[in-house]
Amino acid sequence: MQNEPVIALCGNPNVGKSTLFNALTGMKQHTGNWSGKTVSLARGICTRGGKRYGIVDLPGTYSLLAHSKEEEIASGFIADGNADAAVVVCDATCLVRSLTLAMQVSRLNARTVICINLMDEAERRGISIDTAKLEALSGLPCAAVSARSERGIDELFIKINAALEAEPSPPPTFACDCPNAAFCLSESICAKCVAVSKKADERRMKIDRILTGRYTGIPIMLMLLALVFYITLEGANYPSAWLSKLLLSLEPPLNSALLSLGLPQGAALALSAGAYRVLAWVVSVMLPPMAIFFPMFTFLEELGYLPRAAFNMDHYFSRSGSCGKQALTMCMG
Repeated sequence: MQNEPVIALCGNPNVGKSTLFNALTGMKQHTGNWSGKTVSLARGICTRGGKRYGIVDLPGTYSLLAHSKEEEIASGFIADGNADAAVVVCDATCLVRSLTLAMQVSRLNARTVICINLMDEAERRGISIDTAKLEALSGLPCAAVSARSERGIDELFIKINAALEAEPSPPPTFACDCPNAAFCLSESICAKCVAVSKKADERRMKIDRILTGRYTGIPIMLMLLALVFYITLEGANYPSAWLSKLLLSLEPPLNSALLSLGLPQGAALALSAGAYRVLAWVVSVMLPPMAIFFPMFTFLEELGYLPRAAFNMDHYFSRSGSCGKQALTMCMG
């Protein structure tokens, strides 16, 4: 990417950077709905309007104050001036958290563009964002896109080209010098630019009162987790038995094939009745529960329940210096 302007895609984990990277470059960078999925730089070339751009997909980070290896990679790339422009991919459903990172990035790269992704999801949740007002208040060019359907990509490149051709703008000024100054600025901007429909907000509040209530939150969480485990264990019995029967039925043919190759009987038994049988047992026992449990956990995440479960447990786990999210990893373990 010697002759092309380098565009860095940065943002919080799980905001769709890799999906946008694939849409721009036509590559097949693996995407997933978990944090830390991208842990190294992914590079590609994008041709738009007869012009070539070098696109770099950075690992997800919540802040430029690095606390992990992937955050060090992302913040180091921006801080070292390796990008001609930076596109901060933001989550339209939780703009204030993403906008905080955009404020930090803009202080290191004057040609910063805000890309508000997941607009389709925001619309389903009754969230509307005034991008014109967001541009005016933040001082940064802004484009609303949906990377999965490639909606708004043309508008994004209009903003990128304008940022590349314009004189670098001064970074945003924070009203205070506190460590949370960027968040305070983002919060005040979002309060003026983001609107949630009254009906959707009332529905969300009613759900929150039930799922995170003092007397209902923990019992509902325990019942849901118990239901997940019951479905996982009971549902896995039948495919486990079928898979075990299938895999173990291949053991005698495997042993005969090894003997026909001239292996001693002891070596053939060690491979067929030893290594293969253990592998067959592990696959038949572990694969069906995993194939049921993880999609169910993903479904709960898509419904927005897992953050509420983490909130319910945060008070208890904070006593040991941890946080409520640790409860979810314990359940998965």
